[in-house]
Amino acid sequence: MTRPQQQSSFHFVLAINLCLITTTISGLLQAAEPPPDQEKGIENVSLTNSPNIVFVMTDDQGYWDTGVSGNPDIETPSMDRIAAEGIQLRRYYAAPVCAPTRAGIMTGRHYLRTGLYNTRFGGDTMGIGEVTVAQLLKQADYRTGLFGKWHLGKYPGYQPQDRGFDEFFGHYHGHIERYEFPDQLHHNGTPVKTRGYVSELFTDAAKDFIDVSHESGKPFFCALMFNAPHSPWVLDTSHYGQPEGDQTLTKYLEKGLPIREARIYSLIDRVDQNVGRLLQHLEQLGIADNTLIVFTSDNGGVSKHWKGGMNGNKASTYEGGVRAPCFVRWPNRIAPGQVSNALTSHIDWLPTFCEVAGVKPPSDRTIDGKSLVQLMSENPSDSHHEYVYHTWDRYSPNPDRRWGISDGRWKLMCVVGNEASATKKNWRLFDLKNDPEEKKNLREQEPQTVNRLRSAFTDWFTDVTQGIEYRPIRIPISTNPKVVTELSPSWATWQGDHIQYTFDGYDWDTIDSWKERGESATWRLEIERSGKYKIQLSYGCSPQNAGGILNLQAGQRRLAHRVQATATAEQFGQFEAGTIWLEEGEHDFTASVAESRSNELMRLNSITLQPISN
Repeated sequence: MTRPQQQSSFHFVLAINLCLITTTISGLLQAAEPPPDQEKGIENVSLTNSPNIVFVMTDDQGYWDTGVSGNPDIETPSMDRIAAEGIQLRRYYAAPVCAPTRAGIMTGRHYLRTGLYNTRFGGDTMGIGEVTVAQLLKQADYRTGLFGKWHLGKYPGYQPQDRGFDEFFGHYHGHIERYEFPDQLHHNGTPVKTRGYVSELFTDAAKDFIDVSHESGKPFFCALMFNAPHSPWVLDTSHYGQPEGDQTLTKYLEKGLPIREARIYSLIDRVDQNVGRLLQHLEQLGIADNTLIVFTSDNGGVSKHWKGGMNGNKASTYEGGVRAPCFVRWPNRIAPGQVSNALTSHIDWLPTFCEVAGVKPPSDRTIDGKSLVQLMSENPSDSHHEYVYHTWDRYSPNPDRRWGISDGRWKLMCVVGNEASATKKNWRLFDLKNDPEEKKNLREQEPQTVNRLRSAFTDWFTDVTQGIEYRPIRIPISTNPKVVTELSPSWATWQGDHIQYTFDGYDWDTIDSWKERGESATWRLEIERSGKYKIQLSYGCSPQNAGGILNLQAGQRRLAHRVQATATAEQFGQFEAGTIWLEEGEHDFTASVAESRSNELMRLNSITLQPISN
């Protein structure tokens, strides 16, 4: 495919010359309704010859990070092919960051309705009462699989295989540290060892799932959630694999990209190769024509080499933070080369896939998304949502610091730091029709538009947050001896003048610097049944700091552990602390300094609880 010439303004990128072809598409098969499932609010509709659904999503890939968007340097022939053979949704919006988008995709609801509010600190767990698209599609006899990044809950009950997926292979966190021989992956709840490069691993697992599904004769829903190109931007590093990674990196360095940008482009290039492998596999099985495939990203981009004039990046509410690439191919249903500028959203996928599969969304809760089937079927419309809304705050939902709303033409937004409040002087109003680069603030010239949009945003924010408490869930503690529950530092609340939390890739986080008696970290637990639990600690302690005492307490039960030395404070040893009796119900579990002989008690990496059979 000949790539469009580089443009100086994103306004011209929107006018990429793709031939618009329209055809009359056959209507969706209709089906009868059996009675609803009262427990989950699910209504079933039987449908024969249902299409397969493949949902491919990357992590931190910007709207501008494809060839079809006008990028002159990146090479994405497979992504471009999906766009050319289907429809581009050019005004498709995600949330500013990843976990909120994923919650919206899974539920068809704005993420704040689900209790999820963050990407860390326990705020990245989707409410246990939510109904996922996987659960719904299983009602239509689909096999369901998710491969890659989940980031909606790491504890039992909240993992993908507990939320409707027959098969899960991937990771729970916002990112992983190793891309080759990745060591943070799980298969259906069990930690696993892996060999190879992560993008190939996830694609191979998806292909195997598709093979088994095809052999079973059932339609399938395959969610391939790549963790690339999220940082740490690692290419192949193994003895045999490194030359391949270096070759891709060299290609982009020779195009003049700085090293950071070359790494990001290389990761996207590698994903594109795997998307091509997946497309080829569908064709070899003879099922490509009956497969709806979506390609998109989970939020705005992190690359900065070429942005086509767009303002902002991931985590902001500028267009560059919330616009994502979105291409949909459905042979014999969607005519090739179509484009829509309608306001569409990540929350639209659940109702879309439900309509495709012939199953109704839950009727006992608000579904914010709208099916895209009509939009994709014939003569793409530029009308879908009246408004799209954007908000995200690191610690608690906030309607003032980082927010935005657009009606298609007008965009009202605010992006400020961690001030207690943001005044109207921080607001910006952009005319996206005439100023797609969001450069000219028209707040003073258009007061009525400002008031209308702000009122619509606050009404929406009040609605989606009504009655919801935003705090980490109580960590479920099972009585199954095979289930070992890890208490992570980021899930704790801590008290003390010296105690600190250090973020370093989730599995290497620590609680540091505590040294005075009473400084503490506390986790909220929910004990399934009273019983005795073995406690193991993972921590580092330099030899000169060893000898202090850590108290562990739940209710009236206490356990003391004398801190032992490791080679260095950054080497985490595993130490048995003893056993403790935990009563059934909701309890706080506290680790505190009882005695310290130095300037740091330890660097606590985790606490694990394992039931002991009675």
